[in-house]
Amino acid sequence: MKKILKKVVVLLFVLVIIGVYYYVTLPAINIHSAGFWGACMVIILFVTALCVLGQMRKHAVANVVQPGAKPKVWKEFKSVKIGAGLFLVTLAIFCIGKILSSPIVNAGKYQKLMNVVEGNFTDDIEQTNYNTIPLLDKDSAELLGNRKMGSMVDMVSQFEVGSDYTQINYQDMPVRVTPLVYASEIKWLTNQKNGIPAYIRIDMATQNTECVKLEQPIKYSKSELFNRNIYRHLRFHYPTYIFDDQIFFEINDEGTPFWVCPVKKFNIGLFGGRTVGNVVLCNAVTGECTDYAVEDVPNWIDKVYSAELLTELYNYYGIYKHGFFNSILGQKDCLKATNGYNYIALDDDVWVYTGVTSVSGDQSNVGFVLMNQRTMETKYYKVEGAIEDSAMSSAEGQVQNLGYQATFPLLLNISDEPTYFMALKDGAGLVKKYAMVNVQKYQWVAIGDTVKECEKAYTVLLATNGIAESGDGSMYETITGKIKAAAPVVLEGTTHYYVALENSDAVFDVNMSDKNLISIIRYQPGDTIQFSYAAEEDGLHTVVEIK
Repeated sequence: MKKILKKVVVLLFVLVIIGVYYYVTLPAINIHSAGFWGACMVIILFVTALCVLGQMRKHAVANVVQPGAKPKVWKEFKSVKIGAGLFLVTLAIFCIGKILSSPIVNAGKYQKLMNVVEGNFTDDIEQTNYNTIPLLDKDSAELLGNRKMGSMVDMVSQFEVGSDYTQINYQDMPVRVTPLVYASEIKWLTNQKNGIPAYIRIDMATQNTECVKLEQPIKYSKSELFNRNIYRHLRFHYPTYIFDDQIFFEINDEGTPFWVCPVKKFNIGLFGGRTVGNVVLCNAVTGECTDYAVEDVPNWIDKVYSAELLTELYNYYGIYKHGFFNSILGQKDCLKATNGYNYIALDDDVWVYTGVTSVSGDQSNVGFVLMNQRTMETKYYKVEGAIEDSAMSSAEGQVQNLGYQATFPLLLNISDEPTYFMALKDGAGLVKKYAMVNVQKYQWVAIGDTVKECEKAYTVLLATNGIAESGDGSMYETITGKIKAAAPVVLEGTTHYYVALENSDAVFDVNMSDKNLISIIRYQPGDTIQFSYAAEEDGLHTVVEIK
């Protein structure tokens, strides 16, 4: 009876340890999960170690009865042999599965994971509406979010802003959303009963930042410590699902917060060819979970495929066209995505944009791709031009005296010309100017203090180079007259010349950061000059060209 009781106690101890390990590490009970095989090996080693300790205890007792007796581990400890055998078999299955799932033996299958169709730039990407493009990157959004949180005196001592900042389309506007998180474990202890009361929403076009307070708080999040932790909540509901490393915080059209949780699907062997098979949608307030096939997710959801996964799948498509060894040796027709990406809103979906370049590492793009984050639809556009890094350097060169840094560009359609658009930020991360760079002629750069001013300067630049017309008189007007007065004014670190003409009551604004306008310093009162300008309602007209 004593022996049976001891065995029961030992078994319960083992089960408790395994339960704690499972609760902490949360491996999926699925042969396609590397964590599952890792857990199996840990359990085998643990159980084997317990058996060895038991055997050693027996030998210790035997040594008391018969002094001088030595344990013969490899001959007498059968548990060691069995444990070692099981461990090696498990390790062998894992290693062989990794090899057989790799691109080395499956390059053709990897290349076919993503279906890419060729698109027409001017047909697919409409002329830009600046109310619907994100003017800020994630880093700038974080600055705005932290600044907003600092003004919320009733919450700032208890909560911080989460790092998610998911970019979505909300009511046809590009926004980033992120939940608040508990400021520390102590703050979790004092606030977890009531949950997280709000999330941050940032309009990426207007920079308007809101702390949206909820009628019912968020109870399921990444910052929870126990059962309400979103990862643990998902695991207990779906023990066999292999959730993607990234789950996304989103809001629906009514502003209700959700977690969008993609489930990995392995299409090649045990561990290869990762895509998304289905999506679990978890209400962040109630914890209610709904499982959708990937093709059936609601239209308001914008992120199913992460930008990193889409880029990885496109690289498989571009690199393995002629097999694995060609991708290393000859590299014939091998293409890859450039070293960055951005987001574009099209047809109420969020698309990932990235350039396509040769694997040889030259400084030019052969085209670019747009990849839908909800459906994985991918379009390739053959537009040769500068790589994004070159365009960013070109824009920074225009303001090198100010030391501004360019963000990774967006791709826009300006006068049917593929155009890089980027913000220029100072050392504190604040957006100071905007730049437009022609994709095919990256030395053509226009700078402006505002997006509107930047576009005007860029359109004139295109017209000057015979690419597009500057307008038929409706966009820009022309005036000739004698200078009555001219005075320099410094606005946010940039010098502007305000010019008054004798035959006009208006004032004309000449931005000195535009090299095409710097000739204004040669003119004196009484000189005759001709401006091309954009008329403004307040009477301060923006000069876009000096004739």
